[in-house]
Amino acid sequence: MALKQQQELKQVQRLSPLQMQVIKLVELNSVEVEDRIKQELEDNPALEDAEYEPRDENNESYDEEDDRNENEREAISEEDIILGDYFSEDDVPDYRLNTPRGRTSESNYIEIGNFDEKSLSESLMEQIGLLKLDARKQLIAEYIIGSLDENGYLERELLAISNDLLFQRQLEVSPLQLEDVLYEIQDLDPAGVGARDLRECLLLQLHRLKSTPPVEHAIEMVTDYFDEFSRKHYDKIMRQMNIGEEELRKAIKEVISLNPKPGNAVGGKMQAALNKITPDFLVDSYNGEITIQLNNSNIPSLRVNRTFSEMLKGYSDNKESMSSDDKQAMLFMKQKVDSAKWFIDAVRQRQNTLQRTMEAIVNIQYDFFLTEDEADLKPMILKDVAERTGFDISTISRVSNSKYVQTNGGVYPLKFFFSEAMQTSDGEDISSREVKAALREFVEGEDPGKPYTDEQLTQLLNDRGYVIARRTVAKYREQLSIPVARLRKKI
Repeated sequence: MALKQQQELKQVQRLSPLQMQVIKLVELNSVEVEDRIKQELEDNPALEDAEYEPRDENNESYDEEDDRNENEREAISEEDIILGDYFSEDDVPDYRLNTPRGRTSESNYIEIGNFDEKSLSESLMEQIGLLKLDARKQLIAEYIIGSLDENGYLERELLAISNDLLFQRQLEVSPLQLEDVLYEIQDLDPAGVGARDLRECLLLQLHRLKSTPPVEHAIEMVTDYFDEFSRKHYDKIMRQMNIGEEELRKAIKEVISLNPKPGNAVGGKMQAALNKITPDFLVDSYNGEITIQLNNSNIPSLRVNRTFSEMLKGYSDNKESMSSDDKQAMLFMKQKVDSAKWFIDAVRQRQNTLQRTMEAIVNIQYDFFLTEDEADLKPMILKDVAERTGFDISTISRVSNSKYVQTNGGVYPLKFFFSEAMQTSDGEDISSREVKAALREFVEGEDPGKPYTDEQLTQLLNDRGYVIARRTVAKYREQLSIPVARLRKKI
């Protein structure tokens, strides 16, 4: 086959380093951006926090047209490319990210304190050490504890653990021997730890309770009729156990008071603190006026290190006598300064993108931010916000992902404000969130003994004027984490 050479003209889209930085930063929330900035400050010596060093009043701020003009310059020598436009320290970027007007230095986010609570594995290791097991059982116990998941369950088969101990530790242990050590772990606190499934977890906890008729009935129910209990086939349980409705109710009360995830009981306060949310936006409503602020309280002021500028200027003044090592040093500094410029500008563009996006959302959902009543939420999709901001839909999607806004009434995920449009029987556009609120209202007001089916819920919503199909009701019910009617039934 003969080779053929030909010319081809085509367009190829390439992202600049600045564009890639902006895309990455827009996806991050305020806490992640703070960490990212700290990492960049550590990695790039040309970038510094302006708060740690007084600024020279004579040093001009970073000119935003600098990057645009760089593409319009005439061809220059290799040495000039290395030195770029940093001959004069007046041209060194010195951009500072100022706190928005109206903000105070007071922190506006929930701080996470320091906790010294032990993890689940640390707590179990400490307890197992008090049992004075021999070295072999101690090693087995440590391996089993290391195999527990975050909820305290042992989801791995004992045979698989036996094989691991043989190949990794050259320790031959049968599944029965492993089970003996597992029983030792199941006697530790918290109750239920080391269970292999939910049924075993509940039984471990029930057996530690004081023996009473409700507890004994609960043990029998979980032991022999767990499937019926899970499916809420209460009539069958009462017939099989030969007990009445009141006795069954007391037994169920004992079961539902147990902890299905015992591993969460250890370090719970720390986990709860870690689950607290730092809002990215602060929206305040007062006297019919709404103000929007970015939560920038922990984002430092950034600028390019002037030492690099002075060193580059020194090299520029002596470029005729520069050695090869000197040129390599200049290239290194030039690259670091460029990287610092791109990062500073990327942070600025991120702030601008987030601010404009939040302003568009508030403009669309203005009534909600005044009342914080879900009924005032309007239908809104990514395209609506994109049209108002001029950004691409993908940009709005990145902004709305994992971001939160704090209002006078609470903290909401940004995705909360997005919903599909639906129509009433009168042809009026409403938000699907309004329909979900009505659905939740019907479920909360239903008879626990005879919960509404999806067909009945559909009819109730139709009677209220919402044009909706049964499959849509089922979808909304699942999105609201509402079980089917059979699983909502109570005695």
